Amino acid sequence: MSLGLGPIADTATPPDGGGGVPCLAPPVALPSIEVMRVRADFLRAASARRHGTPGFLLQARERGDERPLVRVGFTCSKKIGNAVARNRAKRRLREVARAVLPELARPGWDYVLVGRPGATIDRIFTDLLSDMRSALGRVHSAPLRSEGDSPGGPRKRGKG
Repeated sequence: MSLGLGPIADTATPPDGGGGVPCLAPPVALPSIEVMRVRADFLRAASARRHGTPGFLLQARERGDERPLVRVGFTCSKKIGNAVARNRAKRRLREVARAVLPELARPGWDYVLVGRPGATIDRIFTDLLSDMRSALGRVHSAPLRSEGDSPGGPRKRGKG
């Protein structure tokens, strides 16, 4: 599934089909963006880089494959609320990704946006946009670590 990011036209023509003025901006090659759906991809992103913002948590990983594709996933737990609230939070996160990822995402990376209870739904949308920009900057400027490493060593899951 695509995020609805179509190709960028070389010239700007009015919707009425009349002769438009050519656009002075050069054509921009936007990375192709795909929505992640497989659980294993979400788990791999969860074990990589992350940056928390007031509105959501961003998890990101460089895939290391040759495909120049940006993949993005969205998740909201039941802590967010009922299905209506979770869907609203995911819609807001999709719009944030649609607005910011084409300009700041790196090809070959996976991104997962995790909704926060209360904050993702109630936060002002422009603040969510600035959260996304700052989170991407922090994730991409972080020093490289091997996948699964965390500052305190490997994470322990479960009992024991």
